[in-house]
Amino acid sequence: MIKKLFNNRLFLNSSPSGSVASAALVITVAGLASRILGLFRDHFLASTFGAGDVLDAYDAAFRIPDLIYNFLILGALSAAFIPVFTNLISQDKDDEAWDLANGVINLAVFFIVIVSLVCFVFAPFLMKIITPGFPPEKIDLVVRFTRIMFLSPLFLGLGGIVGGILTSYKRFLVYSIAPIFYNIGIIFGVLVLVRFMGPIGIAWGVVLGAFLHLAVQLPAAKNLGFRYIPAVKKYFSNKDVRHVGKLMIPRTLGIAVTQANLFIITIFASTLNAGTLAIFSFAQNLQSVPLGIFGVSFAIAVFPTLSSLATKDKEEDFISAFSETFRQVLFFVIPLSIFMLILRAQIVRVTLGSGKFDWEDTTLTFECLGIFVMSLFAQSVIPLLTRTFYAMQNTKTPFYIAIASEVVNIGAVLLLIGKYNILGLTIAFSISNLFQMFFLLFALRMKFDYLDDKRIVSSISKIAIASFLAGVGVQIFKYIVAGLVDMDTFIGVFLQLTVSAGVGLSIFIAICQIMNLEEYMRFKKSFTARIFKAKKVITEDMGEVSGI
Repeated sequence: MIKKLFNNRLFLNSSPSGSVASAALVITVAGLASRILGLFRDHFLASTFGAGDVLDAYDAAFRIPDLIYNFLILGALSAAFIPVFTNLISQDKDDEAWDLANGVINLAVFFIVIVSLVCFVFAPFLMKIITPGFPPEKIDLVVRFTRIMFLSPLFLGLGGIVGGILTSYKRFLVYSIAPIFYNIGIIFGVLVLVRFMGPIGIAWGVVLGAFLHLAVQLPAAKNLGFRYIPAVKKYFSNKDVRHVGKLMIPRTLGIAVTQANLFIITIFASTLNAGTLAIFSFAQNLQSVPLGIFGVSFAIAVFPTLSSLATKDKEEDFISAFSETFRQVLFFVIPLSIFMLILRAQIVRVTLGSGKFDWEDTTLTFECLGIFVMSLFAQSVIPLLTRTFYAMQNTKTPFYIAIASEVVNIGAVLLLIGKYNILGLTIAFSISNLFQMFFLLFALRMKFDYLDDKRIVSSISKIAIASFLAGVGVQIFKYIVAGLVDMDTFIGVFLQLTVSAGVGLSIFIAICQIMNLEEYMRFKKSFTARIFKAKKVITEDMGEVSGI
C-alpha cells in the first residue's frame, strides 16, 4: 500500500515550478500543512505528558542525532551539493550529476553509520555532558531515547540528499510533502506506539517519520533518472564530490556553531526546573511555524535560481532575485509577528493548553513565545541571507558571523539566566539572531555596490505601517470578543483568537490594496494564477536558470 502511494502520479510527475513565487507558494502550502501537523504533534505530546521529565528527555535526545545529520548532510546540501549539482545539470552533464549524487549518498551513509555506532556506545557518557543537571534516572531515559533515534539521521540524511536532487530540478511539491510524513510518523508514535511501549514509543515514532520522509521522495528522484550505485571507493577520487567536500567544510563549521547554541541551551535548561527544556522547545516550535512556512520556504525556492545566476555572473538579476525574495518574506513575517505577539496567550492555550499541560506551563510558554517573536523577522531572513552567500560559493562569511553571534548568545545567557531563568535563555536566543541578521545583511551590502536598497526600505516601511494598523485592530477586537464569550472554555479562547486574527488580516489586506503594495500584488497574482492553473506566474525566462 505504501509503495503504491509513493508511486502515485502526483509524486512522480509533478512539474517544475516556473518561478520563485510559484515555487515558494508550493512549498508554503505544503509547509503550512506540515506545520499544522506539527502543532497537533506538540498538542498530543503536551496533553499526554505535560511539561516534565519525559518531554525534557525527549527534547534532549534529539541533540546528538540532529548533530550527526546537520554535520554530515545539511552542510553538504545547502552550501555545496545543490549549487554543484545544479551547475552540472544546467550544462547537460547528467551522467556527472548522477555520479555526484551517488558519491555524496555513499559517503554520507558510510560516515553516518560509523559516527552513529560510536555515539550509540558512548551515549551514557555524552548525555551526562549535555544534561548535567538531570538526575540519574532522567539521564537513563535520555540515553534510551537517543539510542533509538540514532536510526533517524540515516533516513533523514538520505531523504535530504534526494530532496536536494528534487529541488535542483525544481520538483518542490514532493520535496515539500516529505516533512508532512515525518510528522505523521511522530504523531503515530504518540497516539499508538506509546500505548504499547510506554514513553519510548515516541522515539520509535521519530524513526518511523524519518523513514517515511525518505520513502515519499525516492520514487520521484528515480523518475528523474536517479539510480543508486553502491561503490564508496569510486567516489573518493571524483572531482565533483571532492569539490562538494571543500565547499561544505566552512558551512559544516557554521552548523557546528548553531548546534553549539542548542547544546548550550540544553545544558543550562537541565539545571533549571523540570519541564524547562520542554517549554522552551514548545515556544520555539510555535514561533517556527511562520519561520518555516515563509522564511525557509522562500529561501529554498530561490536557492537554485540564485546558484544558477551566480554561476552565469548575472549580477543584476541576482540582486533582483534576492531583493524580491527578501521583501516577500518580510511581507508575511512582520504582520504575523505582531499578531502572534498580541495573541500569544490565546495561541498557547488553543494549541497546548489541555490534559497534563497546566496553567503554569501555559504562562511560561506564552511568555517565551512573546520574546521569540520579537526577533522572528531576523530569524526568517537569515536562511535567505546565508543561502545568498552559498549561491556565490562563499561559505566563510556566514561561518564567521555565526561564530560571532554565538559568542553574543553565550554572553547574554551568562548575564541573564541567573535573574530571568528560562526567559533569560529566550532573550539571549533572540539577541543573537538579531545580531546575526544585521551583520549578514551588512556583509552582503559590502559585497555589492547596489542591493536594491530603496525598494527594500520603501517596502518594509509600508509593510510596517500596514502591520501596525492591523495590530491595533487585533488588540481592539481581542477585548471586544472577550466580553462576548466565556474565556474559561476552549471555544471562547478559540473564537477570540480566530476572530481577532481574522479582523487583523482583513485590515492588513485592505491597507496593502490601498497602498498598492508590490509584494501583496505579486502574491495575489501568484496565488490567483496557481488556483486557475495559469502557465506562468511571473513573466521571465526561467528556462535559462532552471537547468532543465
